[in-house]
Amino acid sequence: MGELAKLPNIGKVVEEQLNQVGITTYEELKELGSRQAWLRIKAIDDSACIHRLYSLEGAILGIKKTELDPETKADLKDFYNSFR
Repeated sequence: MGELAKLPNIGKVVEEQLNQVGITTYEELKELGSRQAWLRIKAIDDSACIHRLYSLEGAILGIKKTELDPETKADLKDFYNSFR
């Protein structure tokens, strides 16, 4: 496991996907943001769902995805739905 798998919500598979799309450090993930990171993953894995987007946002914030506030979840859901 690398650096990214040490973040909340990021397991081996998501870390591998992040690495595949050029994101290898927390700093890169934070700078890019959850939405752009999710879009990159979606380009290589069409099954990337809203929970992956929540997971990425939580990882950036250092919290479990279940701890995201309702407003953040609503914003992310609107973003996600715009790509369905």
